Amino acid sequence: MTVENTSIKPKNTSNQIVGLLGQLVRVREFTLVAMIIAIAIGLELYTGRFFTPLNINAISLGFSTSAVIVFGMTLALVSGGFDLSVGSVFALGGVVTATALRSGTPIPLAILAGLAVGLVAGFTNGILITKVQINPFITTLGMMGIARGAALAVTKGTTVAGLPQEFFVYGQGKLFDIFNLIIIALIIILIGDILMRRSAIFRQVYYVGGNEEAARLSGINVDRMKIAVYTLSGIFAALAGILSVSRFTVADPGAGTGEELRIIAACIIGGCSLQGGRGTVIGGLFGLIFVGLINNGMVLLRVPVYWQQLSMGIVLLLAVGFDTLSQRWQSRPRNRQSTG
Repeated sequence: MTVENTSIKPKNTSNQIVGLLGQLVRVREFTLVAMIIAIAIGLELYTGRFFTPLNINAISLGFSTSAVIVFGMTLALVSGGFDLSVGSVFALGGVVTATALRSGTPIPLAILAGLAVGLVAGFTNGILITKVQINPFITTLGMMGIARGAALAVTKGTTVAGLPQEFFVYGQGKLFDIFNLIIIALIIILIGDILMRRSAIFRQVYYVGGNEEAARLSGINVDRMKIAVYTLSGIFAALAGILSVSRFTVADPGAGTGEELRIIAACIIGGCSLQGGRGTVIGGLFGLIFVGLINNGMVLLRVPVYWQQLSMGIVLLLAVGFDTLSQRWQSRPRNRQSTG
């Protein structure tokens, strides 16, 4: 009896350690907030310029349009895929809206035209992935080139300016001394997070990403769900591009270059998994703030701009590496229990 007890104790202790690591992974959002606060305090102590109103406004406005894309990208990642076309759709949505405004189209109709472009791009991605069964990487990579090429073709490579002043209220106006762009982004993030946590329809995305075959056997229309996910991703990418045009007053066909990698890195840092079935919208926002603080810190520290792209690549690799390791840690208790 004594020998049997001593042989069980190490296994229980090991399982407790693994369980503790699993709990740390599950509270990643809280850990991320603590890291954001620590980085912010460190930058303030080192530079003395972080908590200035000018810098806070610059950071908030900088990640606001990206935050709009986070909702759609989180849906894509949770469903087990991803969307590499969001940066190009971002540019195309803004270009189409600006071109429509230049031709005298009323502002609401011009915005709808830009959103329609995102809808078509996202819906096409979903159809190709589900019905034609092309890999999401190839599909969205191809759409990235198509959308970028369309934006360049429409504008002939030049920016679109001379837009009506009334359109700028979305990106430059304020409500209670807070920029409308920030308010719009926060509303989308909060509604998206609540829907993914509470809505029965949006919860199905987790089932699809966790086990697609089991979801299909349980009665979920997997193809329809994926098409809806990529359609929403396209719409929100286009909406972000429209808001960006409203902020900067011009539409640039080269806007959004590299945005897809930034958003994917932010979502993975915030808790999404490349294997699907896991992640939250609010976690993606915290990941985006974390990435934004790194870039802002490099600016405050006067690091040359070309190092920022290098740092983004490093952050992306570290985020994917952490995600892979966390998946292994979470699978270890089940493996041990099945063998024990």
